[in-house]
Amino acid sequence: MALWKDQYGREQNTPDPAPEKPAATVAAVETARTAAPAARSAAAVDAKESVLAAGLTIEGKIEGSGNVRVAGNFKGDVHVNGNLTIEQGAKITGSVRANTVVVGGELEGNIDAATRVELLQTGVLNGDLKAGSLTVAAGSRMRGRAEFGWDDKGGK
Repeated sequence: MALWKDQYGREQNTPDPAPEKPAATVAAVETARTAAPAARSAAAVDAKESVLAAGLTIEGKIEGSGNVRVAGNFKGDVHVNGNLTIEQGAKITGSVRANTVVVGGELEGNIDAATRVELLQTGVLNGDLKAGSLTVAAGSRMRGRAEFGWDDKGGK
């Protein structure tokens, strides 16, 4: 029994199922909108990279977590919990400790306890190297001692 009818002839005391669907759709869209930036920001946190641009010369010390890309000149030690990339034409003078070290430029110093080291075709290393694995491209140069393929306990 209807109390009254609206202009379309529908009874007002019975619920209309049509408004329910748009409300659920709007909620789903709002959830998708709020979840997408969270996923993007989580990916952005993992992909943080600091860049020392070509043409710059900086002296000091780099420490922390995240990836570092050097395209200029840096004098000092680099100790990062992440990856270090030395671009072609770049130069680092100092010791390096990172998860992965890619040398395309020049490094005057030691690489200590890296998981993986790559010497690219244009790479030059003047110093000792201690790493889990070493990849050497034809044309790269190295002067120093190299230890790789051993775990921290001295065995395989």
